[in-house]
Amino acid sequence: MQVIGDLTQANLHGPSLVTVGSYDGVHIGHRHLLGQMQEAAHRLGCHTSLVTFHPQPKAVLAPHLRIRYLTTPAEKIMLLDGLGLDLTAILPFTLETADTPAVEFAKALVTHLEMRQLWVGPDFALGRSREGDIPVLRRLGQDIGFEVHVVDPMVKDGEVVSSTRIRNLLMRGEIRPATALLGRYPRVTGQVTQGAQRGRLLGFPTANLAVLPERVIPADGVYACFVWLDNARYPAVTNIGVRPSFAGAERTVEAYLLDFSRDLYGLDLRLEFVERLRPEKRFRDLDDLVAQIRSDAEQAAELLAQEPPA
Repeated sequence: MQVIGDLTQANLHGPSLVTVGSYDGVHIGHRHLLGQMQEAAHRLGCHTSLVTFHPQPKAVLAPHLRIRYLTTPAEKIMLLDGLGLDLTAILPFTLETADTPAVEFAKALVTHLEMRQLWVGPDFALGRSREGDIPVLRRLGQDIGFEVHVVDPMVKDGEVVSSTRIRNLLMRGEIRPATALLGRYPRVTGQVTQGAQRGRLLGFPTANLAVLPERVIPADGVYACFVWLDNARYPAVTNIGVRPSFAGAERTVEAYLLDFSRDLYGLDLRLEFVERLRPEKRFRDLDDLVAQIRSDAEQAAELLAQEPPA
């Protein structure tokens, strides 16, 4: 898959079917649209191209809002590459981008990607002030040579599958429903940094992860997780929260890898959340805390052993 940061860098040598959108999370609804586009591309002998932006337009146009991402650009590339797309363009979104007329952006897609069809959802719009809605794009297509294909969104359990729905589930700690909509375990990545080392003193050394502040992190609590390191997967218990037993104030993500003794400082880990075991709570003394951590570890080990192999 070609990965570009500017449409002028495209090198496809032939026409393509194109989709434009945020594709945050690359969830089952996204794959529903992409799968149909890829089938059509195969029939027509065309390439498949996806165009997205970073940061999300809302982060530029409404900077007072706190934008939270399900995937970083690098994670999005990895997920899209696994789907067999020919090209992904992650374009920088700026105020200048926001002021681009819909016709200019459509012409750029036709010029640089040889767009023959544009595949989008029913609420899609592009260009300045979202002027390029579906009817406008269809008229533009007649003028400059592309068709617009609208794919109805995927509905699961009576509700549209969307990145917003998944974010809300995670922020409530509802991991299993979020996993069903993502088509994979929810994940975060981060580098292991020096913490207070209280876990080590208690006999449960934890890896303190520096997670990007714009990432969606599940609700405070204790989770059964898998940790990926060097292409190997390890069972773990992860605590998210402020550590109220130690009068903490800063929110942290700390993973205790079961039956693992290697030094992890400075390494990048990927956490996959499997199930929330309990909310975070304050303990009367260290003995109660240690007993609970031991119970959490046993529960997580039993639960994770029943999950499908990596």
